[in-house]
Formats: sequence, C-alpha cells, structure tokens
Amino acid sequence: MKIAFVGKGGSGKTTLSSLFIRHLAALRVPVLAVDADINQHLGPALGLDDAEAAGLPSLGARLPMINDWLRGSNPRIGSADLMIKTTPPGEGSRLLRLTEDNPVFEACARLVRLDDGEIRLMATGPFTEADLGVACYHSKTGAVELCLNHLVDGRHEYVVVDMTAGSDSFASGMFTRFDMTFLVAEPTRKGTAVYRQYKEYARDFGVALRVVGNKVQGPDDLAFLRDEVGDDLLVAFGHSDWVRTMEKGRPPRFALLEESGRSALRDLHAAADGAYERRDWQRYTRQMVHFHLKNAESWGNARTGSDLAAQVDPAFVLREQPAHQPA
Repeated sequence: MKIAFVGKGGSGKTTLSSLFIRHLAALRVPVLAVDADINQHLGPALGLDDAEAAGLPSLGARLPMINDWLRGSNPRIGSADLMIKTTPPGEGSRLLRLTEDNPVFEACARLVRLDDGEIRLMATGPFTEADLGVACYHSKTGAVELCLNHLVDGRHEYVVVDMTAGSDSFASGMFTRFDMTFLVAEPTRKGTAVYRQYKEYARDFGVALRVVGNKVQGPDDLAFLRDEVGDDLLVAFGHSDWVRTMEKGRPPRFALLEESGRSALRDLHAAADGAYERRDWQRYTRQMVHFHLKNAESWGNARTGSDLAAQVDPAFVLREQPAHQPA
C-alpha cells in the first residue's frame, strides 16, 4: 500500500504521518517511510536527533546509481543517463519489493528503531549550496517518483510518503502513485483551500482522497471542516500532550498516546487498507505512461537528445507478482 500525506505548510502533515508510521510499526508490518518534503522533518518526528537526521542518505544525490540498478537489462533504455523521473519499467527492468534487500535500499534507506518495531526511512535530501538559484526541488523528488514507478507492494506492506507542502505535488505525476492520499487540513480557510485545489486537480485521475482534520479544538472547528469538505472528512485530531512532548524531542512510549489519537489512527489504517480493494494495476501503469509521455514531450526529449517515448513497453503491466527479477 502506498500512502501520501499532503497539506498546507504547517498543517501538521509530518506529525500525523509520523504517528501513522509508528502505528504501523507497532503492528509489525513492513514500512518504508519517505521524506519527500523540502523541509526534511520526518526523521526528527520519528525520534532521530539532528545529527542522525542530517546523516540520512540523499536519494537525489544517488540518482545515477538508482537509475542504473532499476534499468536492469531493459532493452528499451539505452543507458541509465536516458532515464528521467517518469521512466516506466518494462521487460528486463528491476523492481523494488519492500521485504527484500536490494542495492537501492542498502544505499538510500536507514533502519529506524521505534518503541514497538522498526521501519526503513529514506529522504530526498535537502537543497545544497550548489542547488540554490539553479535547481528545482522537483529534481530531488524525481528519485522518489522513479522508485514508486518500480515498486511492487502488497496489501500488508506500507510505503508512507510525507509529501512537499501545498499543491507542489502536482508538478509531476507522483500524486497518482498512491492508493490513498490523506490531506491534513486545519479548520481555517487557508487549510481547506488546499483541499479544494487538490480535489480539483486530482478529479480526473481517480485519486483516493480523504481529509484528516488537525488542530481541532472543539465542535465549532469540527463543524467548519464538515461544511468545507463534506464526506471527505475522515477523522480529526485535537490537542495531544503526547504530541507536544514529542515535538520537544522527548517522545514518550507510543503506547501512551491518548486513546483519541489511537482511535483516529485505526480509522486511517482502515481507510488505507480498504483502498486496496480498488487497486487497479492496469490503470496505475497507464497513468505512469501518460505522465512519462507528457514529460518526454515537454522537456525530456530535448534534455536527453532522445525519443523517450520509445522507453514505453506496451506489453508491460506492473503487477504484485511480476516475472523473475533480472540479475
């Protein structure tokens, strides 16, 4: 299952995504957490200190290696240099599986031990001095999109991605890569404006979207969210002493999280699990190809000097149990 947390900057999406990750880890299910936000706060929210968080490998900096390994023996891709963030897999490509070791996870993921389990954590990496003024942050998140395009995950395996703030997720096709998108919204006009924007953009792509209210202080806040987002509102989080202590860098044991929060997390889990019933690998692959062709035409062909449409394998459909991995 691939789950995204999105929302306005400051809405609390990193905090809530970290709580959901802890909830899954406590159930001992395989979890890959990905920090795809420019601010890179997911590591500290999961208990890493500043040095540990800063020492996480950068996916963006390892993109050539990622390209080379995922390419495998795919005859439609002449070299790893011709791969872009939307390149789809085909016959001969290597695929990622959450419960297997592979060079991508070995180089880019780090094991994080939590109170009741452990997870893998990857991060796109922050802007560097060399990036300032000349690079777009989406060049960093392109590594995440490429990995999601090559990921084969099952029902009781979770990828949880803390996305970049606002509607920046629509700068690529990555917003279609998820079984469920949780949009974290505060009970304010600005908070719900992001919801309306996301809803409009995602409408034509069958994106499963549920709203998670945050910083809800009473019935008036809850009523406001219901008026603004209707039936898309799934749950609401209010004040939490546990969260306040965690944000100070001293998280108590997860088992001590208030029951209201634990109940809301169970609702998130049930909604995410229910999305599996609607998973459509054919549509997933078609959308992958759709955005690859758009990117190829708009900038990829010119940048690489190659016709990237030729990378599409028309007979290939990403599936949960694909053919044997190439060596």
